[in-house]
Amino acid sequence: MNTLTFSLIMTTMVSGTLLVMTSSHWFMIWVGFEMNMLAIIPLLTKKHNPRSTEAATKYFLTQATASMLLMMAATINLLYTGHWSTMKMINPMASTMMTLALAMKLGLAPFHLWVPEVTQGIPLSSGLILLTWQKLAPLSILYMTTPLMNMTLLMTMSLLSVAIGGWGGLNQTQLRKILAYSSIAHMGWMISVLIYNPTMTLLNLYIYILMTITTFMLLMISSATTTTSMARMWNNTPLITMITLIIMLSLGGLPPLTGFLPKWLIIQEMVKNNNIIMPTTMTLLALLNLYFYMRITYTTSLTMLPTMNNTKINWQLKNPKQMTCMPLMITISTLILPISPMMLILG
Repeated sequence: MNTLTFSLIMTTMVSGTLLVMTSSHWFMIWVGFEMNMLAIIPLLTKKHNPRSTEAATKYFLTQATASMLLMMAATINLLYTGHWSTMKMINPMASTMMTLALAMKLGLAPFHLWVPEVTQGIPLSSGLILLTWQKLAPLSILYMTTPLMNMTLLMTMSLLSVAIGGWGGLNQTQLRKILAYSSIAHMGWMISVLIYNPTMTLLNLYIYILMTITTFMLLMISSATTTTSMARMWNNTPLITMITLIIMLSLGGLPPLTGFLPKWLIIQEMVKNNNIIMPTTMTLLALLNLYFYMRITYTTSLTMLPTMNNTKINWQLKNPKQMTCMPLMITISTLILPISPMMLILG
């Protein structure tokens, strides 16, 4: 892609997201969403093949439908209140439609089907943007308008997302689809605590984005896209493979790694608010996510491909510049929880 074209696309995408995050006017929010959607479609079709075209078409149709619902909800709210402010949504129909629109943009269940299909059909770099940056705009609207949304509907969708994010990933061998289902489950955890403590949702979002960025960057360095290619990686680059597997376990929420921290705090917050059944159910469903990451770890690290020549194993990177910014990201993605008591003692 041409440098000027790429710069223009990235500027438009970032501007659209920032416009959504800083606006209090429904029409401007809609404009920001449209800018963001139209800018990312060329990034999804960087590789000109039928699969990426199909993925971009699915993404466009889903996001356009969500934008239509969002505008319809804003228009109904305008008829009842007489203004476009995001802080006053008194009509139940408008509130429900807005909740559905934002859930569709986030990929919450039952509007999740586009997430694994689109992620699988696009390059790893585009998948990284799709599963991280594209979550910021809808979550920022949910964060600002939480009291106005249909909470029963949101909580139901969050529980369903955690369940589907676990069940959907069990039968997958494609790493991009596994990360997509993991993203659906993480979105469910974030939305579940939104009504009790929105700050906890932001903490979960920050940690999720950091772990996902680190995982995608390591997969891009090693060019791994399937569980089989991960097994081959162990013979070639064991260091990168080992780090990738640890971060994947962190994504699954294995204690005492970083990914366990937001789940622990969310469960604690929900129990404090006398909600026992939902966090118990979510904890049991989270074991499904941990299971398929443990399965990848087992098949990769404990079933090495046969080789008679140990000199083929490269413990050093051929291009160390690729890992320049990685040590800090890897440390934060895996060791925030273990080192936090030490930081408190030193502080």
